[in-house]
Amino acid sequence: MTEILIVACIFLLSGLIAVPIATRLGLGSVLGYLIAGIVIAPFLAVFHVDITAIQHVAEFGVVMMLFLVGLELEPKKLWSMRTQLIGLGGGQVIITSLVIGAVCMWMGFSWQLSLSIGLILTLSSTAIVLQSLGERGLLKTQGGQASFSVLLTQDIAVIPILAFLPLLAAPDLVVSAASETGHGNFNLLADMNSWQSALVRLAVVLAVVFGGTYLTGPIFRFVAQARLRELFTVTALFLLIGIALLMMLVGLSPALGTFIAGVVLANSPYRHELESNIEPFKGLLLGVFFITVGAGVDFELLVANAGEILAATGLLIVIKITVLLIIGRMIGLKNNALWLLALGVAQAGEFGFVLLSFSVSNSIMSQDIADKLLLIVTLSMLASPLLLIIYQKFIATRCVESTPNKEETFPEESHIIIAGSGRVGGLVDRILKIAGFKATVVDHNFQMLEAMARLGVRYFFGDATRPEILSAAGIDKAKLLIIALDDKEQISKLTQYVVQTYPHVHVIARGVDRHHVYDLWSLGCRDIVRETYDSSLRMGRSAYEALGIDRQKAEKIIALFNDYDRQMMQVTADAYDPHTPFQDNDEYVKLVQDYMQEYAPQLKETVDAIINDKGPIKPDIKYDQ
Repeated sequence: MTEILIVACIFLLSGLIAVPIATRLGLGSVLGYLIAGIVIAPFLAVFHVDITAIQHVAEFGVVMMLFLVGLELEPKKLWSMRTQLIGLGGGQVIITSLVIGAVCMWMGFSWQLSLSIGLILTLSSTAIVLQSLGERGLLKTQGGQASFSVLLTQDIAVIPILAFLPLLAAPDLVVSAASETGHGNFNLLADMNSWQSALVRLAVVLAVVFGGTYLTGPIFRFVAQARLRELFTVTALFLLIGIALLMMLVGLSPALGTFIAGVVLANSPYRHELESNIEPFKGLLLGVFFITVGAGVDFELLVANAGEILAATGLLIVIKITVLLIIGRMIGLKNNALWLLALGVAQAGEFGFVLLSFSVSNSIMSQDIADKLLLIVTLSMLASPLLLIIYQKFIATRCVESTPNKEETFPEESHIIIAGSGRVGGLVDRILKIAGFKATVVDHNFQMLEAMARLGVRYFFGDATRPEILSAAGIDKAKLLIIALDDKEQISKLTQYVVQTYPHVHVIARGVDRHHVYDLWSLGCRDIVRETYDSSLRMGRSAYEALGIDRQKAEKIIALFNDYDRQMMQVTADAYDPHTPFQDNDEYVKLVQDYMQEYAPQLKETVDAIINDKGPIKPDIKYDQ
């Protein structure tokens, strides 16, 4: 027990130290975890820790990640990606396997061994790519979606690869261990022929779809009767582990199974409950997985064969980048999106560990070759965050995304700039347009911009939080900047930069909630609109009308509340500290309490007067507190 706790403390402490440092240096959390693993490897060796066993457990973080990704995809959206899944993803798997295989044959390996190496190294790291793209806000861009399509195709391809690899077995190799896939030894299909196995696997997939569609509702309703939050967490984990186990028992990828379940539940009313319960476990397990990858580097073997292994790793990355650039260009990707795909998916992946173990136990390759390939896989994964840093520092800043209307430069004078083209920014642009004002809309959601182009909206691709994009948009000559981004941190970051750097620009910022409004106020913005505030006022007015109060009176009450709430926001804003949780800020809490105690009775009296036709009685709200 003591040794387990010591190991757990080493893992957690290394992550706590390395990840914040790596994030602050702009390296990303994934590289921080990998470096932490390399650093603690000697300490783990002292306690004879089985890194591989921990890694198999931590790989469940990948399973959880695919489930959460599935929750974000509706079946219709997945179907719309079929071209990229088949053309881009399928093409990458086949062509990369053949190219790597050809290089191996040129080096003197047999065609069977060469093809098996190609199939293993063609797969990329779902965990690293999705985590890195998500942290950088690139997952929903065109390049991010193309990367996801390739990764999803690769996860699906693991199944036929596992079935095909035994056919490449070398008869001269001596096998000392029973066959294992890395996901457990027990398989329900061990004694079945091929067509029976196929039927059972199809039945299992259909069972996951059926269960997700019809059984999750009754299960969650039953659990809800206990009114215990932790039971929802238990239920979510049970569903995930049960699906993963079912998939492994029939030789399928657990990640694929949970992804299918996530897609099925994408429209479920329990989607957000599942997501909130799974997310913390996913993050923790992925962190542990990345640490084990770093700790698993065999430095003795690496030093003994440094030139060979480093050259092979570099060649692998070059081959994958080249293939992705060619295929991506063929399906229409350009510039930023194309390079993000090529550099983001250029590494080998975690399934390589599984397939290498599987290959050795099935007499496909010797242990010596597998050990060297294991180092190549690990080093390529270590290089992956560095490739994304190269993309962001040197390519994304120079490479301009081409768009359907072929507008390559911003207009010389952009008096109005709208950052974000979603449900807020798009509507504001339409409102301005009816009065003859032309705004420049900047966003990095290529699909949204492409749709807006068909409606005649003048837009430009780019991340509005980047200074060089703002400069190109003409922020130095702009009169008005409307920040309508979705992400709270990006809104704050952009607000702070423009307020400090371009004080002549009037900034209207979208506030996600009340406390975000305080954050923006502390950054110097004085024109802030809470995104749900006005709609909440309208709903309150409708509620009054539904309760029998006529519309005119309801509107007066809502206007009264609006004045009251806005004044309270101004009174308490200066006391708000963005670095202190509001409940721990005594000055802020006291101001809110005093304000409510003083004016709530007056507000109630005025509302009663409006309802009972006694005439408006304006509360004596003091504006100089």
